[in-house]
Amino acid sequence: MTTQNTATAATENASRYLQQLCKHWSHKCETEFSPEAGTVVFPENRGTLSMQASESSLTMTISVPDPTNLAKMQDVVDKHLLRFAFREDLAINWA
Repeated sequence: MTTQNTATAATENASRYLQQLCKHWSHKCETEFSPEAGTVVFPENRGTLSMQASESSLTMTISVPDPTNLAKMQDVVDKHLLRFAFREDLAINWA
């Protein structure tokens, strides 16, 4: 059984960040993306990140097989996204 959590970040650059994250992780992870949606499958069964970009926000859902990894994976996603979004004061709100 997987555990998941969803976050939303209000930004007009959602598509850009989605594509940057997928391209960045494509060297080590299985990725699939378009300007509107993306999926990153992390190696060693650590989890899957699904993203949806709209004109005003980026929605991200992390699914992990081991619930003890959820906070760690959220932190990994947060740190990478904030690095790409350094030009704006991005708030990531996990549900």
